[in-house]
Amino acid sequence: MPKRERFFKTFCKVSEAFGTTMDKEELLDLVVSSAIDTMGGKAACLFMADVDRDLFIPTAQKGLSEQYVHATPLKARRIVSGLVKKGYLAFEDATKDPRLEHRGAKRAEGIASILTVPVVVQNETIGILSLYTSKKRKFTDAEIDFLKALANQGGVAIQQADLIERIRNNARLFLELAASINSTLDIESVLHNMTIKICEMLGFDGASIRLLSEDGESLELVADCGLSEEFLAKGPTSTAESIAQARAGKPMVVEDVARDKRIKYKEETLAEGVATMISVPLKSRDEVVGLMRLFSRRKQAFDEDLITMVEALAHSGAVAIQNAAMHLALEKDKESLEKDIWSHRQWF
Repeated sequence: MPKRERFFKTFCKVSEAFGTTMDKEELLDLVVSSAIDTMGGKAACLFMADVDRDLFIPTAQKGLSEQYVHATPLKARRIVSGLVKKGYLAFEDATKDPRLEHRGAKRAEGIASILTVPVVVQNETIGILSLYTSKKRKFTDAEIDFLKALANQGGVAIQQADLIERIRNNARLFLELAASINSTLDIESVLHNMTIKICEMLGFDGASIRLLSEDGESLELVADCGLSEEFLAKGPTSTAESIAQARAGKPMVVEDVARDKRIKYKEETLAEGVATMISVPLKSRDEVVGLMRLFSRRKQAFDEDLITMVEALAHSGAVAIQNAAMHLALEKDKESLEKDIWSHRQWF
């Protein structure tokens, strides 16, 4: 079968699979297997970026021994710079090419040549796909283009699967928060559980919730998660900037704590390891009752969907606070009414 026809049939097969299943592991295994079968390779491995450790971690592989795959984690920054410059990396003789490390391990694994291409989603390299051959060969432009296109299809599959998983996580988060609100009137317990769940499901490292005092002159800590006592006690929370932000009712997104001039306690925040943060008001109807702040140790850009999700959760927390306050007010009114009725009974 001509090479171009093989490439076309593979894309048809992969595209059909993407339309019928959203199982992320199954889709990525298909990408790896398709690369081997279509290009006559010995093995293939899909590595996904671990931003925090600056590594590419094996996520799906076929044809490589476990010792080889796990013995040599790939340095992300060095590889990405090479891929961005040329669009691919080809190693005709992997056992002698000075650009590669652990050449002896490659020889022992039976690897002769390697072709590596980026997995790109929205102009960001989120992983790499590597094809390994048992015989030394020079990769053609058509083969390089095919593997790059296949890797990008894998990126689309990852993006779609992650989107579905995020939707499911968001639904679970709202459900658990609603159950927590309905199960107790202990507002501190509700807000504490809220900070824990948000960190777990949205991938933040810390969270805090502060409520405006009755006089509106200070923000008092009522719940937190993942933050040190030293950081929480870093200074007065009655700063005009914080209160003004709360009353403005708009989120504040800080994508680089080190450079953002709006951060008042910058040294303490950096010492806590915080790189990025989001601050959103707790707002129910037109009343702002406090602030929720979420902290991440990884520098990142927050997409609009995440910010909207955080705002919605903060709104739910504010509703829980108002519901608890209304319940307490009703309890007091009931107690007052009962006393009033009892005082009239003495006339009968």
